[in-house]
Formats: sequence, C-alpha cells, structure tokens
Amino acid sequence: MPDFKHNFFQRKNKSFGPRYNRRINSSEVQVIDSQGENLGILNLQDAITKAKNEGLDLIEISPNAKPPVCKIMDIGKYKYDQQKKANKAKKNQKKIELKEIKLRPVTEVHDYSFKIKNAQKFLSKGDKVKFTIKFKGRELQHKNLGNELMDKIKADMENIGKVELQPKFDGKQMIMVVQPI
Repeated sequence: MPDFKHNFFQRKNKSFGPRYNRRINSSEVQVIDSQGENLGILNLQDAITKAKNEGLDLIEISPNAKPPVCKIMDIGKYKYDQQKKANKAKKNQKKIELKEIKLRPVTEVHDYSFKIKNAQKFLSKGDKVKFTIKFKGRELQHKNLGNELMDKIKADMENIGKVELQPKFDGKQMIMVVQPI
C-alpha cells in the first residue's frame, strides 16, 4: 500500500528572492550585461554561460515580461541591495497614530483648554485625535451638552485639523475623530 500521508503533508519549498541561473523557467531571455548594456534576446544556456565566464550569476529582474529580463550580476550583491532598498523605504514611512482625548460633558474650562492644546500638538505632529465624551448616570439625559462640547471642539480645531468622523453616540459615550489638514 502506498504511503499517501507522507506525500500529502510534505512541505512545499517556497523560493525566496529572484530566480537565477538554472532556476529561470524561460528558454529565451532578454539579457543585460554587468555594464548595463542590452545584449538582446539569448538562449538561456548561452546567457548562463556568458554570466559564468564573467564569474557572475544570471538574475531574473523582470519575470513577467515576454521574454523575461535578466541581468548578469552577483546574486549576493543583488539580494543585499534589495534588502537595503526595503529598509530605506520602511524607515521613510510615516506611521500615523490615533491619540485619544477623554472628556466629560461637565469638563471645566482650564482642563478643556489643556486638552485642546495637547490635541493641537498631536495634530501638528501628524497624528489623528479621537475625542471621547463619557456620560455617567443622569448625564445621558443631557446629550445636548455633549453636542455643544463637540461643536466647540470643532471650532477650536478647524485651523489645524478637519473632522474625519462626525460626532456620534456609541453606548454611553460620544466620539469624534479629527485628522490633520
């Protein structure tokens, strides 16, 4: 009886990185030499031989082209350059965070101004700010206080940010999200 279990659960090898030398699937390839000159369309074996004569590898740069574009260069150097490019792109990304500022409908003027100052600082750094007004007990009967407070926040934020998510009730709290302009 054949052993189907063994073959069924065998892990398939994924190839990481570009195909090079004998791993290239096409019979003909467009070849660029190590100096950057286009050598035209060559047979795969001829292209690999040219690369080996120079002591380098044939690397598939653009596998989706017809025929695939390959370059003669060192595979180690190519992988290193790709990793450096990826790290540089990752470093230059700006990660936008969502900062939350919690208020109550009966927040005093000084506390309000302090929290608005912090919100403006967050927006100037490029982060989004989520304003949350929590209602407790009988405060839920005075939803108009929350609406007035949100309108006041909108007015104070209009020069530095714009409202992304309009004020809405979520259970016993009211939320609004402001993003930088």
